[in-house]
Amino acid sequence: MKIEKYGSAQWSGGLKDGKGKVSTQSGALNAYPYGFNTRFEGVTGSNPEELIGAAHAACFTMALSMMLGEAGLTAESLETKANVTLEKLEAGFAITAIELVLKGKVPGADEARFTEIANQAKAGCPVSKALAAVPISLSVTLG
Repeated sequence: MKIEKYGSAQWSGGLKDGKGKVSTQSGALNAYPYGFNTRFEGVTGSNPEELIGAAHAACFTMALSMMLGEAGLTAESLETKANVTLEKLEAGFAITAIELVLKGKVPGADEARFTEIANQAKAGCPVSKALAAVPISLSVTLG
């Protein structure tokens, strides 16, 4: 099975004065603004790091749900936040870390088993695999 999805970006102008729009195939984002100021100056709009974070959180949470099901468990709720760190290094800007912060309510699961399955989901999630060059950490709260 092969699945192809796309996201797209448009840009006009220079780096600091230019403006961009980002869209997704599904329409979840449709010409949503991004630019230097939304990435580096805190202006409202999107940026690549938050999009990577959202994609990673979504993929990981779906993988975890699948793996919990394989273990005979069903989550009442799972919430994942992916903190993506962008740093300026000697060689230029780089994503240097991703922290997955998971909160879950899973009837019948204890902390050790939930953490074990969450770590398996982190390793097996396709987005984690695509981001293998970046250190990915995981913190887990069950309750």
